[in-house]
Amino acid sequence: MKIAITSQNRREITGHTGMCRKFWIYDVAEDPSEEKIQGKKLLELPKEQSLHEHRGNSHPVLDNIQVLISAGMGEGMWRRLAGLGIRAIVTRETDPDKAVQALLDGSLVEETAGCSDHHHEHGHQEVKIFPGIS
Repeated sequence: MKIAITSQNRREITGHTGMCRKFWIYDVAEDPSEEKIQGKKLLELPKEQSLHEHRGNSHPVLDNIQVLISAGMGEGMWRRLAGLGIRAIVTRETDPDKAVQALLDGSLVEETAGCSDHHHEHGHQEVKIFPGIS
């Protein structure tokens, strides 16, 4: 399984998924007997390949990923990803490695799509995508 994480500054999970051009791509084992994180690489794209600029289904970030984690994305982006069969997750976690580990452990807290940097309560829930992996 592959997980993409928005990281415009190359260190933290950043928001505005559509404008982001730097993504950490994680290769994750689905077999619980294997080491969970198999690899991690940084994918840097030119401006014209941001998700906002790109049209069509094939894209260097979207090809072959199952999950995209970001600090913020609008509902339109969330729907676009869902239409491609990609699980979109918005989180307050800022560390990419911790977010992937929390996702795999079933403890990553998911924010509502379009929700980032806010100070009100609504719709927050723990993500339980891989309950069998610990």
